[in-house]
Amino acid sequence: ADQQRPPGQPRRTWQFPDINQELVEVDMTSDGRPMYADVQLWIGPDWTPMTMKTYSYDGYKRPLKCIIGTRNKQATIEVKNTGSYELPITCTAAYAKPPFSDLRNELPSKVEGAYVEGGGAVHSVTFDPTVEQAQILLKTDLRQLNAKVEVLNAPNNYKQTFEIFTNNGVLNSLYVVVDTPQASNTVRVRNIAPLEFPFRAYISEV
Repeated sequence: ADQQRPPGQPRRTWQFPDINQELVEVDMTSDGRPMYADVQLWIGPDWTPMTMKTYSYDGYKRPLKCIIGTRNKQATIEVKNTGSYELPITCTAAYAKPPFSDLRNELPSKVEGAYVEGGGAVHSVTFDPTVEQAQILLKTDLRQLNAKVEVLNAPNNYKQTFEIFTNNGVLNSLYVVVDTPQASNTVRVRNIAPLEFPFRAYISEV
C-alpha cells in the first residue's frame, strides 16, 4: 500500500484498475490529534457513487479502517483532509486481503441484522469495557444508503462519526472497524435517508 500524509485540506488519490478485484481497504490515522476527512469513490470521469465524511477526536487511539467496494470497475479512491492545516493524517489504500476482507462477508452470518427504517430511525449497541474493537456493516437491498454512525463513550460524547451516502447499499455497503478503548462504548446508527430507504445494521465485536 502506498502511504501518503495529507496535511490540512489537500487531497490524495489512489488508482484501482483491476476489474477482477472488488474490495479496497482504506486506513487512516493521525499522531493523536483530531482527524477530519472525506472519502470518495470515483468510477469514470464524472461519477461518484459513494461519499463518506469521517471524524475522530484522536486518530491514534481511534483510527479509521474501512472497506470500499469498487463494483469490479476501474476506480479511484480520493481522501481529502477537511481539517485545518495543523491536523495532518496518514492514509493507506490497497486492495483488501484476508483476513480483513473476509470479515465483511462473514458478519451477517454471525449476528442478526437490525432493520432500521428511513426517516431518522436509530439503532444502538453498547459494548462492555473489555471489547477492544467493534465492526459495523450497513447495507440495503440495492437501494440508496444514507446513514450516520456515531461512536460514543458517554452520552453525547462523540469519539468517532461516519456519514455515508451511496446510490446502492449492496455494492457500496458501509463496513468499518473501530477501536473502542476507554470504558464502555456505544455504536449508534441513524438512517438519514427518506422513509422508503431502510437498511440493515450488523454490529458486533471483532
